[in-house]
Amino acid sequence: MNDLIGALHFIGRNGVDQPGEPTLVYLALKHLEIAGAAMVVACLISLPLGVWLGHLRRFSFVAINVANIGRALPELAVIAIGVAVIGLGFWNVLVALVVLAVPPMLTTAYVGVAGVDPDVVDAARGMGMRELEILRSVELPLALPIIFAGIRIAGVFVIATATITSLAGYSGTLGDIIANQASYRVSGVLGAAICVAALALIVDGAFALLQRGLTPRGLRLDRRRLPQVGLQLPAPD
Repeated sequence: MNDLIGALHFIGRNGVDQPGEPTLVYLALKHLEIAGAAMVVACLISLPLGVWLGHLRRFSFVAINVANIGRALPELAVIAIGVAVIGLGFWNVLVALVVLAVPPMLTTAYVGVAGVDPDVVDAARGMGMRELEILRSVELPLALPIIFAGIRIAGVFVIATATITSLAGYSGTLGDIIANQASYRVSGVLGAAICVAALALIVDGAFALLQRGLTPRGLRLDRRRLPQVGLQLPAPD
């Protein structure tokens, strides 16, 4: 209990014990900077590939195997390999976080688009829509909730894992405090951990609001009405 109270005091004074030390706000912003860079790169890699493979409804083994490999690789092992290839610093950490973020986004992008009702896609083709039009106007809007589920999962993973940056020679994140118990004591480490958890919740909430804004209004209304009218979704085959 004393450690928790000390952690709250640590957060209340912005983490500064002595002049010249970085504040919690500064470290939190740097934490978001490296995490945000990793999420942008991972989105550029995984979402176009997953969405296109889902549209084709082929090569599911690519999405599944990439996801399995990404989950099986420990981030510390990726960093250790990166030290030999890239060296210490920002790029090593970025690669490790991208490896962590790609699998859930790639898998959910594939599953979301491939899971769109084939009858709806066939109806769009019957209306003369081209493949890119079907993907943009039909499949993507219907798949957005599942796609964003993967983005939200990846965002939480990346925020939490970015605390290992100090092990790769990249300083300036909340991981600096967590890895330095000798200087910040247990209360400081716990305070930084609370800040990391808060950042993860904030990022998850921001993606949830973005998902709500991008999801077509009609689809949101349909999801709300299902429990009210007593409808049940069919069980998977």
